[in-house]
Amino acid sequence: MFANLLGKLMGNAGGHSVSFDEIKAASETGSAHIVDVREQGEFAAGHVPGAINLPLSRFDVDQLPTDKPVILMCLSGARSGRAHSACMGNGRDDIRHFSGGFSGWAGRGGRVVR
Repeated sequence: MFANLLGKLMGNAGGHSVSFDEIKAASETGSAHIVDVREQGEFAAGHVPGAINLPLSRFDVDQLPTDKPVILMCLSGARSGRAHSACMGNGRDDIRHFSGGFSGWAGRGGRVVR
């Protein structure tokens, strides 16, 4: 599964989304940066362990880390999808998003920190 995650994150497999199991593995191992594009108040109320907050309202592709792949997420997948499109338009091919969003994360029992 870890090799599959890295392949998807680096663009060696089809699709732009990662599964719950893939984002969970990234959170646990630090194999990718998890960037939550929800607003600061939403992020402060609970987020994926290790995630950083870059709200979509002030999103700047140039602020994303570049030392390893990035997984974008939001509440339901819509905002992270828009942020992903902006990244692709800027030539970043190491970006994926978790289309299940924080709702999908928490709904599947993913660990939440504040």
